[in-house]
Amino acid sequence: MSKPFYVKFEVPKEIADAAYEALQIASKTGAVRKGTNETTKAVERGQAKLVIIAEDVDPPEVVAHLPLLCDERKIPYIFVPSREQIGKAIGIDVKAAAACIAKEGDAAGLVKELSTRIEQVKRGTT
Repeated sequence: MSKPFYVKFEVPKEIADAAYEALQIASKTGAVRKGTNETTKAVERGQAKLVIIAEDVDPPEVVAHLPLLCDERKIPYIFVPSREQIGKAIGIDVKAAAACIAKEGDAAGLVKELSTRIEQVKRGTT
């Protein structure tokens, strides 16, 4: 299956797994925003430290604005394969199309490392 039109770069599996882990840690020790609406608001207000966007969103227009908004605000974002995994990582029983880390908590180091790795992936220098 091909990637949706809003997916701007290919994310290696280990980076996607690290994003799930960062989300899980931040949901326990910091603060996360779940769902497209809350994530969009956090990005617009400059509160988001890292945005996680699922690739299996249908219809894709639901999250298509997030990469553009993040680029505009210079907020790092990452694409992950599964909405279900995002939901599990933040400890909810439903799927989430997007989520963001607002306060890193114990995941601060991991978020910083992920931001650097994402920039490398975007430039194609991994």
